Amino acid sequence: MIIVTGATGLLGRQIVERLLDRVPADQVGVSVRDPHKARALAERGVRVRRGDFTDVATLSHAFEGASQVLVVSVDKMGEECVKQHRVAIEGAVAAGARRILYTSQMGANPSSHFQACRDHAATEDALRASGVPFTSLRNGFYAASAAHFIGQAVASGRLVLPADGPFSWTAHPDLAEAAAAVLADEGCFEGPTPPLTGAPALTFEELAALTGEITGRPLTRVTVPDDQWLAEMTGHGMPASTAEQLLGIFAAARAGEFATVDPTLAGLIGREPVSARAVLREQLAAGH
Repeated sequence: MIIVTGATGLLGRQIVERLLDRVPADQVGVSVRDPHKARALAERGVRVRRGDFTDVATLSHAFEGASQVLVVSVDKMGEECVKQHRVAIEGAVAAGARRILYTSQMGANPSSHFQACRDHAATEDALRASGVPFTSLRNGFYAASAAHFIGQAVASGRLVLPADGPFSWTAHPDLAEAAAAVLADEGCFEGPTPPLTGAPALTFEELAALTGEITGRPLTRVTVPDDQWLAEMTGHGMPASTAEQLLGIFAAARAGEFATVDPTLAGLIGREPVSARAVLREQLAAGH
């Protein structure tokens, strides 16, 4: 049985949907913190069990009978994030899974400027140490993140952010389809995949120009010093630690950590990935 964790989240839910296009529902199980939120999957024949990375006792039941376990990374950064991932990996090993998969990120490196990428690197180390074959899906930078920053700026007409660099913005549905393809073709990747990216890689200045074309209203990209941006974020109530972590995204982009464009994703999904323009258009339409 293929077990997918986090199956009620934005990425996990879409992975399960795409997986059900490829394998029978009785071969798919999900591990979720709140089974009630996965009732629709249960009604389709998917095995739904409670599993919580902070409660290791739940995972033996949630992962029971697993041939593969896909650990969808948690929405946290830092020590607690890596700790939870280690618990999930240990749970998959104890359940006898013959392969563990993990949603990592392009740029995963212990020396990355971005905390999340350092966390992904630490999790990949834990996978290597597990003794079980693994596949680390190095996802491109989520295009939804760009849409979030852009959406907040449209009303004012000013996109005020620190200096950045190119990002290979990549859509959640494409990454979900790729994960399902890899799960259905067990062993097609050993270890970390190449970066699973959309194309082209675009800076926030280029995204601002795209937004202007889409909306018909100019959006000016304003670059501010890192310390000024941090002061503005904390002044609006953002915890200093969160602001520092977000700043790491821009520092990493300036260092070229998210600039790689690779054809692997297109090969997995059998078509060109969804463009950043298309994601922006959809998100801007939803926000109005």
